[in-house]
Amino acid sequence: MPRRPSDLTPPKMAAAPPSNYLSRDWCVDILEPFSLVPRDSVDISLPGSAFELLPRVIYLLIAAVIMADSAHGAMALLAQPAVNEQLAGGDGGEGSEMEADGGLTDAQAEVLERCLHALRKAQNDSHTLAALLLITRLCPASQLDKPTLRRIFEAVGLNLPARLLVTAVKGSDNSGLPPQELLSLGTALLAALSTDPDMACHPQLLTTIPLLLGILANGPVTRQEQQETQDQSQDGEAGRGAESKVHPQERSSTESDAADVAGSTGDQIEADSEGKTSSESSPSSKLDEAVASDCYQVLTAVCALSRGPDQLLSRGAVPALCQAVEQNQTFSHQRGLALLGRLLSGKTKDKVWSTNPEELLTLLVRLSKDFCQATGQTKLDMCAQLVQFLPPAGVSVQSEELKGAVVRVWGALRPMLQAKLTPRQIGPILVLSACLLDLHGWEPVGPPKFCCLLVNRACVEVRMGLEEPPGNELSPELQHTLTGCYRIMEAAIEQACCMGLSQTPEAPPSSIPSISLQQSRQVLGVLEEAFSALMYHLQQVEPSRYGDPFIFATFRSLCSWLAEETSCLKEEVTGLLPFLIGYSRSHLQGESPEEGLSAWMAEVSVREERAAWTGREALRYLLPALCHLSAEEGPRKVLLTLDTPALLVDFLSRCWTAPKGRSGVASARDPSMETACSALLNFTVTEPERVRKDQSFRTLEALLSEALPVLVHKPRLLVLAANFCTLGLMIGRLKVAPSGGGSVEGGQRRLFSAALRFLRSALDSGSGPGPVEVSPAWEESWDEAAELWRLCLQALGGCVRAQPWIAGLVREEGWLKHTLAMLSRCSALPDQHTQQALEEALCAMADQCPGCKKEIGDAMRTNKGALMCMKNLKKSAGVK
Repeated sequence: MPRRPSDLTPPKMAAAPPSNYLSRDWCVDILEPFSLVPRDSVDISLPGSAFELLPRVIYLLIAAVIMADSAHGAMALLAQPAVNEQLAGGDGGEGSEMEADGGLTDAQAEVLERCLHALRKAQNDSHTLAALLLITRLCPASQLDKPTLRRIFEAVGLNLPARLLVTAVKGSDNSGLPPQELLSLGTALLAALSTDPDMACHPQLLTTIPLLLGILANGPVTRQEQQETQDQSQDGEAGRGAESKVHPQERSSTESDAADVAGSTGDQIEADSEGKTSSESSPSSKLDEAVASDCYQVLTAVCALSRGPDQLLSRGAVPALCQAVEQNQTFSHQRGLALLGRLLSGKTKDKVWSTNPEELLTLLVRLSKDFCQATGQTKLDMCAQLVQFLPPAGVSVQSEELKGAVVRVWGALRPMLQAKLTPRQIGPILVLSACLLDLHGWEPVGPPKFCCLLVNRACVEVRMGLEEPPGNELSPELQHTLTGCYRIMEAAIEQACCMGLSQTPEAPPSSIPSISLQQSRQVLGVLEEAFSALMYHLQQVEPSRYGDPFIFATFRSLCSWLAEETSCLKEEVTGLLPFLIGYSRSHLQGESPEEGLSAWMAEVSVREERAAWTGREALRYLLPALCHLSAEEGPRKVLLTLDTPALLVDFLSRCWTAPKGRSGVASARDPSMETACSALLNFTVTEPERVRKDQSFRTLEALLSEALPVLVHKPRLLVLAANFCTLGLMIGRLKVAPSGGGSVEGGQRRLFSAALRFLRSALDSGSGPGPVEVSPAWEESWDEAAELWRLCLQALGGCVRAQPWIAGLVREEGWLKHTLAMLSRCSALPDQHTQQALEEALCAMADQCPGCKKEIGDAMRTNKGALMCMKNLKKSAGVK
């Protein structure tokens, strides 16, 4: 017979009568040490929703006291059915009258207070268990408010369940209870306590997380069994196990004990993942359902906290839960996968995949195989589940295993998409298809006919969902489906447009495999119909809905179409411009509620990098379309009435705050700023009168005069500098010289000085004769910047003609001397267009400035280099 632990000494009570004699008076006498109220005031219902988990705890508490203290203690008496009947009130007994407000009666409140006092002052585990048991048996569920529950939780504390878990995992022979019972009792208490958010975030509860994860991953394996399995037994282990039954004076060390055991548990998880144990095939490794449910309850409660996911991730939740699924542990598929799905959602997904790629990839491969074997509704349900476990597009986990899993899933999706499905059934399939396209493009999707079918089905769902009469609300499920359809359409746009517009049957890399020109045109046709539905829907949107994430997703999808195709549906597009500009301006200037969009931007998984919402996102997506539309007269007139140039200048000003002033720091390139410059350049070239009169272009000049001198020293932003330089010079050619020989503005002079320094850095003739080459600083970006550089030279000539003072600046800055020396020394220029641009600029200087004309003429009379090929320049310089 095991020795009775000293900390489970029962309270002194009346001796138990024979088992066949359980009188009412004797029961009252037994309850006197706890100051209980008469029988009529007893109610055995459980207190509050937080104690829904405690019916099983009652049984385990009774069993614990019976086994530790024999049948002579008070709890042994309470465990017997006859006593339960007495406590319940007996036959025909009536419960105590309730207070008018539904709270506890005075007698019950007094009992509760005494029990709470007993919990706080308990000197051993027997007292704690007895007081807790009496609370659960005497307090009605409907009469405990939240503050009272909080007091009970605080009085019970986390020491007891934590010590029970430590003792169970260490496997002490002298604990007085089997490890399985200790696990059941400890996890049930933790589960009940975790329903209170303050308890769920308590540091002492958090220290038990590794223990719970180890239990879920390995099953009911004690530390001793782990050591035997790994053949790493250490001397003195049994002694430490005996000491793990913590006495009251040892309670302060519970946290360190939990950490110690957690370490060994983590080692065991790692060992199991490497195939070092056989627990997967062992029947005894299966976890009791109630214990598993309690463990998941605690982990789920922690995960629901604001910092809960991070708390779980830092304690090894992902490897443990993946192992539990791999070993098919109790509830691992029902609740373990759900918990993993929550950890893999939102902002933590990238982090989780970066730190646990192998475990998650193994899990994904398994789930993909399960998906292929599933049938019916189970297969449809798994579509939504698989989406959660796909890696984010920005995380590098490319491997043959991942590609094989994607190909396997596509193979299972093809017959599903070809079947007749209801809108509710096809939604998850299309969302999963969209995520797979994000991950691996069109290559593994299947034959061209199926690719076209996928796009067609997505477009049909969009038309059916959006072509509803105004005022009809779209359900969240439908919005989710449509967002997935948008992503399929976006993935198809680039490929189909490339094929349709190029009129060639050659498919670009990663395109729909072997799609024919006819199929490409068919895809463009169904896309056109779907985007017509998008425009119809957006026409109905009121400004009050600008903060709706679904409206942003619809807007973004339409912009992806307009970036590639503006010739179709031209009237509809032009008619929608007031909404497109108004929507973009509202977000840029912070007039719309951003909370929902900020959260949505953090959670969507698309090819773009995840980032915090800034308000500039809407206009970023619209900018490519504005480049096309601002080049066409009809749409451009509408854009001018909407004051679009001012919107673009505001956008550039806000974006410029990022790279400004970062001297010596490699600034990241922002293509949207370059695109905004292109749209403004279209207005500058085609609407000179508007440029002269519009105040927004004065604001733009001030921005350019500030930014260009900084950009000249940032090689990574060379293309942006070329755009700024071109804009500044193109605006400058439309201005006139100061009347009456007035002074030039300092900002304008600073802009032209920076532009001249920037332009002279593009070409390098070297130290000897030979053709001119692009300078090393420009070489990497020459393909993008060459045309802008040539346009700058043409605009420089126009500036010299409009403002003759600039010719003097050209000489002062040394640009003319440097250019003439380079042309005299080199044998040829990179191409004919470059020669024409330089010649045009030099001709303007010769025509407007006598000093420039003389300097150019002197250089040409030497009959050297590429200068001799410029016939128009000879005429302007007066050289025969």
